[in-house]
Amino acid sequence: MRIVSLFFLGLVLFQPVVQAQKKVERRVAKQLQVDITYLASDDLEGRRTSTEGERKAGDYIVQRYQDEGVEPYKTQYRYPFHFIYGKEISGATQITINNFLLRMNDDAFPLPFSANKHVKSDVLPDVLEQGNIWVKPLYTSEDQANDPHFDAEKYMFEHAKEDAKQGASAVVFFDSYGSKQEPVFNKHSEYEQLDIPVVYLTNKAYKKYVKPQDRTDEKEQLSVDLNISINKAERTGTNIAAYVDNKAPFTVVIGAHYDHLGYGEDENSLYPDAVKAHQIHHGADDNASGTAALLEVAKWVKGNKKLGNYNYLFINFSGEELGLYGSKMFVKEQKIDSTQIAYMINMDMVGRLNDSTHALTLGGVGTSPVWEEVVKMAGDNFKLNIDSSGVGPSDHTSFYNEGIPVLFFFTGTHKDYHKPSDKADLVNYPGEVKVIEYVEQVVTQMDNENVKPHFTPTKQITAGKRSYKVSLGIMPDYTYQDGGVRVDGVSDNRPAMKAGVKQGDIITKLGDVTINGMQSYMEALNKFSPGDKTQVTVKREGKELVLPIELQAK
Repeated sequence: MRIVSLFFLGLVLFQPVVQAQKKVERRVAKQLQVDITYLASDDLEGRRTSTEGERKAGDYIVQRYQDEGVEPYKTQYRYPFHFIYGKEISGATQITINNFLLRMNDDAFPLPFSANKHVKSDVLPDVLEQGNIWVKPLYTSEDQANDPHFDAEKYMFEHAKEDAKQGASAVVFFDSYGSKQEPVFNKHSEYEQLDIPVVYLTNKAYKKYVKPQDRTDEKEQLSVDLNISINKAERTGTNIAAYVDNKAPFTVVIGAHYDHLGYGEDENSLYPDAVKAHQIHHGADDNASGTAALLEVAKWVKGNKKLGNYNYLFINFSGEELGLYGSKMFVKEQKIDSTQIAYMINMDMVGRLNDSTHALTLGGVGTSPVWEEVVKMAGDNFKLNIDSSGVGPSDHTSFYNEGIPVLFFFTGTHKDYHKPSDKADLVNYPGEVKVIEYVEQVVTQMDNENVKPHFTPTKQITAGKRSYKVSLGIMPDYTYQDGGVRVDGVSDNRPAMKAGVKQGDIITKLGDVTINGMQSYMEALNKFSPGDKTQVTVKREGKELVLPIELQAK
């Protein structure tokens, strides 16, 4: 009887604790929903770096820090950074044929390796005389025009470079066949700048201005006037930083990026014809979820009087979707010193915890021996997919590269990744609360131990930002652990799509290299250069398929 009585007494005392915990969890989930719903709203237009949407998101984040009493880092919350993001066609560029000013991109555009010059001459099409502008076909046959493996940019660069040696003052390539895969201005072209202007004319412009249907003399002279101006594309993003100063010798950095894709203008969308569709990429999971989680962790740290052995720096990064620009610039411009930073936690896409599998990727586990205990702390709440590398597809990489131990929390990709459909109503809010509680558990444990974790270097070739030259154009499922690399998304007009790779395929071989996981996949990519032709082996619905593929630059 006594044992039974004690059991029920313990149960009675335990119930208020459980109820209080659930009440806190409901409050946190509700606040997450408020934050993510706003950050992923139409009003912010996808939070693309260097846009009004990014500014509005930044204003919201700053206001939330102020409301929670979390002070700015140093003297300010906002830390603007400037960077070059490829090339762009200047508004001064004009392409004129027979006194008709062509519409930029619709009718014609200069190639990114074109010289910035003003050149004009009267020419006969296909008569390639020294000192003149050479007007010549891009494709030599209809089959070539519709060959999915034909690299138009490479062809135009190589031929224009040779034409310049032969005396051409400029080259105008035209499409006389109506190719189904019309070239576009490649803002990230890696080809060197030539000494002459190089221009591409669409099939529509060719028919209208170079070879009209009613022309009786095929050798009628053309008046061509090219005024070309291509600039470096300068962008400005804004990081946001808040701080809890405990006058401690070491600081913990906790971060999440808040930028996203806008309308897909930077060609990083997985939605077909994203720019033409002009749909907002809401980015609820990527990464309004991490942003909201960071705000909640900051509030918790600020109000937790038991945490005092570290200072805490909270950073909302911009420019992540373009290549970790925000975190790289913050580390550089704020002179982040690894001797003064204990460790860094990064939360990117933590809003889609699967209620069935509870799969959570924990990256950076190999960057310090202390993280072994952190893995054990997950208990039965998560099925952890461990990535030991400090290099990954998010901002923790910038801190790892400075010799700082890192942890990366990530609930995995999904069919809405980098698409307009990544909306707030699809976020698993109770699941995200569990991830936040795990982060807070780690922070508590580390603060109690009050040591600076030892840093351990890990292999550089990982599932993160790329050190290789080529890309298949897929989004891997980083949570897949059963051999090979599972394809979660396929980019439009990239090698994988052209080869016939589909979402859900499992890549098991690239060339003669067997793919066992992300590590061997990255090592395989390192063996190839742009333009190489090989085979990719995939498993699809239990069957093995071998598909020919031509690799492109990343």
